[in-house]
Amino acid sequence: MYENLNAYIARLEREGELVRIGARVDPVLEMAEITDRISKSPGGGRALLFENTGTEFPVLMNAMGSDRRMALALGAERLEELTERIDGLLKRLTQPADGWLDKLRMLPLLAEMSRWMPRNRSGRGACQEVVWRGDEVDLGRIPVLKCWGCDGGRFITLPMVHTLDPETGMRNVGMYRMQIFDGRTTGMHWHRHKTGARHYDGYKRAGRRMPVTVTLGGDPVYTYAATAPMPDNMDEYLLAGFLRRRPVELVESLTNGIRIPADCDFVIEGYVDPSEELAVEGPFGDHTGFYSLEDRYPRFHVTSVSHRRGAVWPATLVGVPPEEDAYIARATERIFLAPIRLAVQPEVRDLWMPTAGTAHNLAVVSLEARYAGQAVKVAQGLWGAGQMMFNKYLLATDASVDIRNPETLAELLRRVDPERDLHLSEGVLDVLDHATATPGFGGKGLLDATGIDLSSPVGPVRLPRSFEPAGGVSLVDTSLVERWSCLVLHADRERPDEVDVPAYLERNGIRGVRFVLLFDYAAAGPMRSEDLLWLAAANTDPRRDLSLWQGAVLVDARSKRPGLKGNPDRFPNAATSLPETIRLVDNRWPEYGLGELIASPSRRYRKLWLSNEAQW
Repeated sequence: MYENLNAYIARLEREGELVRIGARVDPVLEMAEITDRISKSPGGGRALLFENTGTEFPVLMNAMGSDRRMALALGAERLEELTERIDGLLKRLTQPADGWLDKLRMLPLLAEMSRWMPRNRSGRGACQEVVWRGDEVDLGRIPVLKCWGCDGGRFITLPMVHTLDPETGMRNVGMYRMQIFDGRTTGMHWHRHKTGARHYDGYKRAGRRMPVTVTLGGDPVYTYAATAPMPDNMDEYLLAGFLRRRPVELVESLTNGIRIPADCDFVIEGYVDPSEELAVEGPFGDHTGFYSLEDRYPRFHVTSVSHRRGAVWPATLVGVPPEEDAYIARATERIFLAPIRLAVQPEVRDLWMPTAGTAHNLAVVSLEARYAGQAVKVAQGLWGAGQMMFNKYLLATDASVDIRNPETLAELLRRVDPERDLHLSEGVLDVLDHATATPGFGGKGLLDATGIDLSSPVGPVRLPRSFEPAGGVSLVDTSLVERWSCLVLHADRERPDEVDVPAYLERNGIRGVRFVLLFDYAAAGPMRSEDLLWLAAANTDPRRDLSLWQGAVLVDARSKRPGLKGNPDRFPNAATSLPETIRLVDNRWPEYGLGELIASPSRRYRKLWLSNEAQW
């Protein structure tokens, strides 16, 4: 694997996967706008190394933002290799070992596994070559990004946050964004469902300060491991050792004893005091594509900063998909499919999380369906398994279906019977889900498409030659009807809350479509089909916004205005760049050396804004 982050950068450059930008680029807003244009290019564009940042450190972005770069980061030529490796490992681990000869055959495997275990070493690591202490400690010396126009400040976006269980001493490595409050203080945005928050609660009960060490950079497999949905109390560096085929070498932090990778680029050490009042953190343009709004989180007090010589600051951009995190999610699909089969649902054959679902809103699963209700059983099992508990919408198909083939999925969806195949439930959702009235809890929907004969005829669809306004609906898009059996409606600009979709359908004699999606008027025109899917999944709570009408699913994907019954108290805007930032990057584009001008995606998504503020 890679000795350090610079070694990975060199590999990307050899592979033609990196662009060096020598022009001076501001970490406040400008870098993010450039990266957003590149990451939304076909195939994810290339990685970007900003060499002139106004500080002593360059910034690396979009480093894992393609299937190819994601595979390279994890030591593979293609992501499917990871599935094959884990499948092979689990088969060897679970094969019967009844006799002494079978047990002897396991010894080489056990020896191989022992080489993946993280190893402690004495002395300092390369990550501690340069140490800032006392008055030298100043996070302002680092090119920390401000990504979107209404962000609450600058945010560290790729931190590997190391904490210890106060009772067992077990290490956890999580990725929780960190807003810079001042040169020595940040927020620590760990959600209530995360292990870091559980450790925090333990220190609070014990009345003790919580030691925390944050690292950035090093072998990119460390960054991936910090994002991976590992079981609680399982060491992320064991996964990293398996992926890199050699152990992670750990050294002690300088001030609190927490072990960290010796070869990372930056180390930020300090503590969280659970007795302190929580700080206001946010807003932040998040991976959902919307701003996560202000809330209260613990303060992280920095006591020491160290870095390697020649350190590179790694950062990522999240926002309206696709961004770099979409490719990280694809790696997670491949790596964790085999464990899901083994430990959760053995009938599962494949799992796909479409990019438009921002990892947790949408998932498609294929399974060996042998009896009635089996898809419901699988859905309930997945909704109770690790981070799959955050899934909102699940489509289940037979094992023979290629779930990554849009044409095949379209054929299935044109044949489903929503009155029979739609199953609604409720459960835990991501805290960042903005559509539910109860934070972290809401509706879930399963569409059971198992047992459908793709050779069976598709029911007729009846549409008028011209559409008449009715029920507060004034616009219609029929382009998705033939392929997806999906009719797209838009609420009237003047009466956005006074709509009656069944009245519109009756007035126009519409029959036979399987899905009817209602959006705000602002979604008319600029949105692509992928954007509409993203909006529909993000803006809905299945228990409130889905209903059935004459064999069709009616989906209310409008923005949920606070004050109306069942709506959330606050509803965010889409994360977009400011107009002045877009103009700046447009004007400077030839200086960056990135080829022909790429238009800003924010020009399209800014039309979705509900007001001039970042929230209602």
